[in-house]
Amino acid sequence: MLDSEVLKVSMKAWALLVLLSVCLKAVLCYSNGKVSEACNDMTPDHVKHGSPDPPPYSITVDKTKFSPLENIKVTLSVVPSENKAHFKGFLIEARNGRNPDAGPVGSFILVDPNISQLLKCGNKEGAAVSHTSDSSKTEVQVIWTAPQDPPSSVQFQVTVVQKFKLYWVRIPGPVVSLNGTPLPPLSTAGESSAKTTTSPGSLSDPFTSEGCGIRKSCLREPAGCDPQNDALCYFMSFRAEDTSVVFELSGPAPGYVSFALSKDKWMGEDDVYLCINEDGHVDISAAYVQGRTHPVGASENVLGDTAWRLADGVIQCRFRRNIHIPAPNQNRSDLDKAQYLFMAHGRAENGRTHRHDRQPLISTNPVLITGPPEDLTGSRSSLLIKFHAVFMLIAWMMTVSTGVIIARYFKPDWAETTVCGQRVWFQFHRALMLVTVLLTCIAFILPFIYRGGWSKRAGSHPYLGCTVMALALIQPVMALFRPAPDSSRRYIFNWLHLGTGTIAQVIAVVAICLGIHQQALLLPAPWSTGVLAGYVVWFVLADLLLEVHRRGLFPRGQFFKNFEIHTENIQTEDKEEILFVPSENEGGIKGPCFRKIVLAVYVCGNLGFLTVLLVTIGGV
Repeated sequence: MLDSEVLKVSMKAWALLVLLSVCLKAVLCYSNGKVSEACNDMTPDHVKHGSPDPPPYSITVDKTKFSPLENIKVTLSVVPSENKAHFKGFLIEARNGRNPDAGPVGSFILVDPNISQLLKCGNKEGAAVSHTSDSSKTEVQVIWTAPQDPPSSVQFQVTVVQKFKLYWVRIPGPVVSLNGTPLPPLSTAGESSAKTTTSPGSLSDPFTSEGCGIRKSCLREPAGCDPQNDALCYFMSFRAEDTSVVFELSGPAPGYVSFALSKDKWMGEDDVYLCINEDGHVDISAAYVQGRTHPVGASENVLGDTAWRLADGVIQCRFRRNIHIPAPNQNRSDLDKAQYLFMAHGRAENGRTHRHDRQPLISTNPVLITGPPEDLTGSRSSLLIKFHAVFMLIAWMMTVSTGVIIARYFKPDWAETTVCGQRVWFQFHRALMLVTVLLTCIAFILPFIYRGGWSKRAGSHPYLGCTVMALALIQPVMALFRPAPDSSRRYIFNWLHLGTGTIAQVIAVVAICLGIHQQALLLPAPWSTGVLAGYVVWFVLADLLLEVHRRGLFPRGQFFKNFEIHTENIQTEDKEEILFVPSENEGGIKGPCFRKIVLAVYVCGNLGFLTVLLVTIGGV
């Protein structure tokens, strides 16, 4: 028993350590310069590899010889010929001239703490210097202090970030010697760290959906669209060729289009492929997503035959990837295993992707990339979220409004008829309101199951939803403790019941207006909002028509002539009520018949509005 408890504790501790390592890794690309984890290889954890081009920066020192504990001023600056160059991030270190991979040597003193900060590398305080923000810079100066027991020579190296996807790793700087010791050959650390990539070609023609399901598999939105003719078509295709797969990706986007291979329908632990529009050029790269974070670039180039096209705001890219990627690319998925496909798009700035503008388009079922060609289907909304929307719409568009109208205008009807000992109008009203509470409770739980907790990106929608849920539960509780019909305090219940119900109905409509534009659902705008506004107007018109009819449809003289105060035999729960009594000679539609016609027309129209929204939800 003790061994099992120890094992459980050990497993939890190991999981916590893994989580902490992930969190630490995620901060490497932060703009605040706290990049101590990059001290060893001096490489930013960005999506792309370091630039192979000559760096437009230089490193200079004010001395070429040094003694133990002596200070040397080190300057990082833009090459004078590069007038438009600047940099946003940097990492300066001093390395052993004969063994530059052995780690930092000595320590630094800041000259300008506003733009530079000291870093702790391992157990060495101040062993490196980095930026404090992503502001543009042209020069940085620091003071290096030699250690008590220095190596015979020291080389200064720097990593410089001009923008997120353009940086130079371990640019070799000057070598200084200990009291005139002969200098070793210059290190080429910066050159060796640069990765080469396949130069992309250009696509002469747009992609086409011809052959989808026959020669290649396709995932697209809207269903059946053709990127050759439809600029709003989000399109992905792939076909296996021997030991590799050719992918095509297309879609209108301000910054990037991408797709991911995932074992489930949740973002995290996914193999990602990005096509990023960067100043009129499309960068095609592989990456990996660890949880809900920025993609981490692949350590090696795994894509070939890359090509791209930009036209009318549409990004298109094509590349080839082997079915199996050998180690050390542990984060690349094998393409002969069934996985879900995610398609996403969004904004990008300086080569860095922002959160996708819409919920990703996710394939309905896991897809075998190397399998037979298929015309795939997908959805941007989870089934749980769709049911959440459906239940809320039925509850607050149909059952609530119908129950309110029956309670407000149909108390005098079916005077001699009871159901289970209660008036017909009351049984209808109670049944509809109980259905409302039940649907609201079920719908309220579904998003929490989907998200696994509270959503931080849904704005005010969840707060309004919680308010509606609370008010919906208060109403039946209040009804259970209502005073008797002849109680002197009955009017208090009547006003509270009316006020609480009306407030809940208004807040529910506002919550629905916000909810249909949440990323998890995102119905087409603006006409979906128009349909919801049409429902509100429809309810108000029906309510006004019945209210005017209840108060009389005749001239003012005739109006007052036909009002009576009835206090007996009303057979409603409220003993006193103002009723309109028509004269025997009046023509037109009788009251009960007119009310039933209005109710029937209202319910039919309401069903029309509701059906339009439900069908739209089904197609998202």
